Amino acid sequence: MTAEPAIDQQQARATAEAPATVRASLSPSRAADFKTCPLLYRFRSIDRLPERPSVEQARGTLVHAVLERLFDLPAAARTQEAAGDLVAPQWDRLVAEQPELAALFDAADVAGTAEFLRSAAGLLRGYFAVEDPRRLEPAEREALISAVVDDELLIRGYLDRLDVAPDGALRVVDYKTGGAPREAFEARALFQLKFYALVLWRTRGVVPRVLRLLYLKDAEVCDYTPDAEELLRFERTVVALWQAIEAATQRQDFRPRPSRLCDWCSHRALCPSFGGTPPPFPADAGAADPLVDARSRPAVPGADE
Repeated sequence: MTAEPAIDQQQARATAEAPATVRASLSPSRAADFKTCPLLYRFRSIDRLPERPSVEQARGTLVHAVLERLFDLPAAARTQEAAGDLVAPQWDRLVAEQPELAALFDAADVAGTAEFLRSAAGLLRGYFAVEDPRRLEPAEREALISAVVDDELLIRGYLDRLDVAPDGALRVVDYKTGGAPREAFEARALFQLKFYALVLWRTRGVVPRVLRLLYLKDAEVCDYTPDAEELLRFERTVVALWQAIEAATQRQDFRPRPSRLCDWCSHRALCPSFGGTPPPFPADAGAADPLVDARSRPAVPGADE
């Protein structure tokens, strides 16, 4: 996870580089929200309802932070022991930067915090089972990438890691701290990686050779190879998705789409599918800065686990 000031600087640069024709922005997280459930998109992106981080999300954020910092070490020092030594100090840093994380554990629950840190170290063991970081030199980590599609839509997101081979081939790597892929979660993960692949293709003229998902809990690797025709179709899908979001905003009509994912939703109490009532539609929903993605901050690494 990149420290927030760096994220702010990257966002400022991306906004400054956007052409004057751009009138909207979309990230893979918010696009996936709308695909999953239009009402979830509204709750997160228009109503901007607060969501308390879960222990699982916090664990994912911590593991991402450790893996980013691991590559700051000299190659020979990137051992499993070194990664384990980073867990506690990275958690302290995250809590200092995001005080809401401290509320996950009672101050007196020393054993609970210790078990949480041990579980993060266990996921790191899964990482070392599928990769040897001593043999890798990532080109970019936690990097904001962006591109303009259809002349008017700025798409952007944060890569966990980008590897560049000597021949220029690109490999996009995404860390997943949840279990082995189930159909719904794998589809969301591949949607996110195709989003990144589209940005890289449009900005660098190179279709990534490999989109790689590393499932740390089960020490599994899922590789996917896109092609230009597929990314062209995906670009049309993203543009159509944004047009659907704009139409729903104009109509103030974001309907729920119940699924198994509802079990993890923070807003069930407000959802009509569960007997709830959404809040009144914000009067200023269409007045937001079009170059600022739906939330004021991007989803932190691990938030979609």
